Amino acid sequence: MFFKIFALVWVALLQMVLGQDDASSTYTNPVLDSVGADPWVIKNGDYYYLTYTTNDNITLSRSKTLTDWNDADSKLLFKPPMGMNYSTDLWAPELHNIDNKWYVIFTADPMADMPPPEIDMFCEFSCPAVNHRMYVLESNGSDPWESNFTMKGQLNTFDQFAIDGTYFQHSSGLYHIYSCWYRAYDGWPSNLCITKSRVNNFYPVSDPWTVTSNLTSRTILSTPSQPWEQTPYGRSYQPLRLSSNEGPEQLTNPKTNQTFVIYSAARSDNANYCLGQLELVGDDPMNVQDWRKRTDGCVFYQNALEGAYGVGHASFTTAGGADGDAENWIVYHGMRDPSLGWGDRTIRAQRFEWNADGSPKFPRPGYGPYSLPSGA
Repeated sequence: MFFKIFALVWVALLQMVLGQDDASSTYTNPVLDSVGADPWVIKNGDYYYLTYTTNDNITLSRSKTLTDWNDADSKLLFKPPMGMNYSTDLWAPELHNIDNKWYVIFTADPMADMPPPEIDMFCEFSCPAVNHRMYVLESNGSDPWESNFTMKGQLNTFDQFAIDGTYFQHSSGLYHIYSCWYRAYDGWPSNLCITKSRVNNFYPVSDPWTVTSNLTSRTILSTPSQPWEQTPYGRSYQPLRLSSNEGPEQLTNPKTNQTFVIYSAARSDNANYCLGQLELVGDDPMNVQDWRKRTDGCVFYQNALEGAYGVGHASFTTAGGADGDAENWIVYHGMRDPSLGWGDRTIRAQRFEWNADGSPKFPRPGYGPYSLPSGA
């Protein structure tokens, strides 16, 4: 009897230990308990750095763990003064390392997305974001955490709507890809535009806030022509309205060196917000014919069975290993209750793989539990 009781106790203790080990080796989404959208994560040294939309400032967080940001260190990078063209609705900040300096690129507006009637009347549709433009902050050092950041200027988007800008780094130069309209007062659709920021990687030495393209050489890489890029799906009435390409992000396969732009499609407060894919198949990022768009559907999209909706505006990072041996991770926002729209977005992270053709193989979005990143 004694041995039977001892065996039962031993099994119970073993199950407790294994359960604790299992819990400590997994995580669940979201990775930040508070509301958050448009996440950008970049790894530097021992830390991951996170920025996301806060609307009234740019805050930088750092953590040694990719999948838990609740106790991360945070610091204010930039708080704009009132009365400037960039004082309100600061969206989608990104932290980039260029020439061993750090730059924050973000979009902002002078009047909280409430243009006066004298401007709104020119728009094809209601256009609250008509005054959104792109801006750049520069660090004064090589360490993003210890640096101070100052405003360097507005990225030239030809005095037209511009949101969700990112840098696209290529052997032929530095480029700016962002969400744009055809004309100043279109309102919809939102397309993906590209301009050149430097002639090549050596000239100018460091000036990521200057655009060398003019309006006629600006290239529209993608328009929301597919039914899954429209809200509602396949919209047949006023087909341009609520049709959107935005949130472009560069993604490179470390083993094949294939270069992609993963972008968000449809409307960000809607359940069918998802990710689309462009691949650079030629040598000139400014030539639309050198890009191939995947048209058979989203590459990352809602998972109603797990209550994961409106998944998009992603960034990409790695964990463990080096070069091609590292794990690949997608950090994105999503909603549990799409009826709440933008106010229900939270930040999530999941590991992804690569398809045989070299394109990204994203998982189905969900809440887990999932295995922790390597090295966590």
